[in-house]
Amino acid sequence: MNAIRTEKLTKFYGKVCGIKDLDLVVERGDFFGFIGPNGSGKSTTIRTLLGLISPTFGSASILERDIIKDRNDILSRVGYMPSEAVFYNGMRVAEILSFSAALRKKDCSKEAKKLCERLQLDPSRKVEELSFGNRKKVGIVCALQHLPELLILDEPTSGLDPLMQWEFFEILHERNRAGATVFLSSHVLSEIQHNCNRAAIIREGRLIACDCVENLSKTSAKRVKVRGKFNLSALSGVRDVQPLSEGVSFLYGGDVNELIRALSAEHIGDLTIAEPDLEEIFMHYYTNGGEAR
Repeated sequence: MNAIRTEKLTKFYGKVCGIKDLDLVVERGDFFGFIGPNGSGKSTTIRTLLGLISPTFGSASILERDIIKDRNDILSRVGYMPSEAVFYNGMRVAEILSFSAALRKKDCSKEAKKLCERLQLDPSRKVEELSFGNRKKVGIVCALQHLPELLILDEPTSGLDPLMQWEFFEILHERNRAGATVFLSSHVLSEIQHNCNRAAIIREGRLIACDCVENLSKTSAKRVKVRGKFNLSALSGVRDVQPLSEGVSFLYGGDVNELIRALSAEHIGDLTIAEPDLEEIFMHYYTNGGEAR
């Protein structure tokens, strides 16, 4: 069963392409990451899936429902958190949460209370009194309080302090273990690497990779840090060279035996060879337009 499926989903704003030929499958129970910098098409994809904007062509379904024909049914079963939530001034947090629950014709007061306590959100405060981070918390509770089958979260952690980010992801993992699907759009790669089991990378409106996070992170290149004198010109397969205070750091994709021979001929004070992190691999996708090597 699929939580999200798109086929050639495309959205143009006049002559400007928002997303093009998007073929994406998110299975039920996934904790799925949607990776890309600002302007890559993440929000356009989400807004199109939720029926907030109409696709130019292509098709998509959420929870086995067509995004155009079954929009109202989809919205009742999904928890959506936009990247920027705007609320009516003059309303208190409790009133906003009650209003959001009423739109779904549900009594969410018990769950809303639990979430407010965990996120340290005062429901008696007025919206205009809230910091940006606390407004984010209101958006989180609105998205989660009705216990949706699918959570679609667009850049949800911006504005949250580190402790609240930790608590937020704890809540998401609890929901995921209980059977909910999580679709997390983010440009914070550590969030994807630490929390998601599968992910897709989008660039200029097109998907360029989709796999489990472990496979996306695999590459034959290693991050090498050398302290001491070392002549890089003796090696092929070197890229992303970064000078260190007493040495150099670089990505190496060549023959490891060649690296060892080159190192043995020099005076090395210290050596570290490690797997590159997801951010380095992500940048490789973006700069080379293809599979990490």
